[in-house]
Amino acid sequence: MKNTASAFLLLSALASATLLPGCVASKKYDDLRARQAATEQSLATAERQQREAVAELQKSTDALSELRLQTKRLAEDSAQTGNALRRTRQLYTQLTDSYDKLLKNSDRALANKADDYNKVARDLARREAELGELETTLKRSKADIDKLNTDLKVREVRVQELEKALVEKDKAVNDLRTSVANALRGFQGSELQVKMKDGKVYVSLSEQLLFKSGSTKVDPKGQEALKKLAAVLQEQKDVNVVVEGHTDNVPILKGTAGMQDNWDLSVLRATEIARLLSTNGVAPERVTASGRAQYVPVSANDTPANKALNRRTEIILTPKLDQLFQILGSNSTTGTK
Repeated sequence: MKNTASAFLLLSALASATLLPGCVASKKYDDLRARQAATEQSLATAERQQREAVAELQKSTDALSELRLQTKRLAEDSAQTGNALRRTRQLYTQLTDSYDKLLKNSDRALANKADDYNKVARDLARREAELGELETTLKRSKADIDKLNTDLKVREVRVQELEKALVEKDKAVNDLRTSVANALRGFQGSELQVKMKDGKVYVSLSEQLLFKSGSTKVDPKGQEALKKLAAVLQEQKDVNVVVEGHTDNVPILKGTAGMQDNWDLSVLRATEIARLLSTNGVAPERVTASGRAQYVPVSANDTPANKALNRRTEIILTPKLDQLFQILGSNSTTGTK
């Protein structure tokens, strides 16, 4: 700006000089011209320097902005580092306190451990003595263990034989039930039922099929059913037969000949059926007659229909278990040796 003002003053002086008629000397004019040229050159140099200074200023401004941004980032990083440092110092303090406490506790624990060690040493010596006794006992027991292993193998063989016998027994019972059911197929229904229970075959005959009310004589239809059953039992000679008579809870009529109560009635009916089975070919020594009166009902004696269900005779067929008893007997004998 200062160079620009000087040039302006020089130009004004030149203009004034041209207006003065012949009063300015030629040398002075040349000096003014030389000063003007020098001023213009200085002005151009100053403008160039100004542009360079502006460019340099802009560069410095950009660098200053970048430095300020970096400074801000460094300040933020420093704050985060300071927070982490404070947390680390707190953690270090806590760890130091914990370590001091552990040291104090360790001292007490070591003192206690010394007592515990002495106690453990005494226990260890005692246990070593006991271990010696146990080893001696173990050596004495080895022969017994060997014998037990031998007995175990024998028992395993017996168990296999027993399982085989049980399978054969179950098959025999099932075959018996099938044979009886087929023979009495014409009587199936409410009058007669054939079922398996507890490894036995139960043939349940209703009073309606066998007897008139209060009677101990089997009706013809019942005799026909017993005859078919006897035919099956003649072929199944390894089956024991138990005849059980059952009644409802209604007392018999007073004055009934030869009977005082339902027990008599149930026994006499069972005896009659056993006699008919024997008459039709079943060996008498295989048949057992018994009476249960009203004491083993299959339904509550609260309706006529339920009472009719309780008035029944059950023929219980049980395959002989001689083979099973022999195996069980041999196991018992082995166990007592």
